[in-house]
Amino acid sequence: MSQNPFDLPHDQLPETIPVFPLTGVLLLPKGKLPLNIFEPRYLNMVQDALATNRLVGMVQPRDGGAGNHPPLYEIGCAGRITSFNETEDGRFLITLTGISRFRITGEVPTTRGYRRAITDWSGFEADLEEDGPCDLDRSRLDAVLQTYFKQQGISANWESVSQAPLDRLVTSLSMICPFDAPEKQALLESPDVNSRARLLLALVEMAVHEDGDGGGSARH
Repeated sequence: MSQNPFDLPHDQLPETIPVFPLTGVLLLPKGKLPLNIFEPRYLNMVQDALATNRLVGMVQPRDGGAGNHPPLYEIGCAGRITSFNETEDGRFLITLTGISRFRITGEVPTTRGYRRAITDWSGFEADLEEDGPCDLDRSRLDAVLQTYFKQQGISANWESVSQAPLDRLVTSLSMICPFDAPEKQALLESPDVNSRARLLLALVEMAVHEDGDGGGSARH
């Protein structure tokens, strides 16, 4: 990747970051995630992040946990706020660009309503590097995607899809496809782009097969 003056070496990533728990929402390294922020505690979170290193960790609650303090999956992904707009009604529209995955080893108390995780970045050093070549069968993915998108009611610019680099396409599809939370987590925890691509293809093919058998509605 081209050098960004805000990029940090992996060994200089912070020991704690604010975390934003959202079920079914996935951020991956190099992915871009738009968010509409309106809860007071998360407005505080964005303000505090903008005043420091602009990093926010996206993490899923376990088992659809509810309430203000649900248990969290151990692994999340940190993103940098790379776009920010404030609306007239006081919401923040931001974009997070995925930087690196992290492991939650604990939490620290906060006074601003949001949660803050103690982070272990070890084992994810490759997230800051360019992805290697993706060896997935592109024609097989393209063919099943058209059926999957039709079944899910997702519109797509197929010319753009066909021209997208395969590694970036795998990242985008992993983030936007309406998989279940455990499936999203499995995609996040895949060790590299090739294992993620194979899992993505398997999930899409399974969904198409289930829908074709009349079982697709059970996924919603």
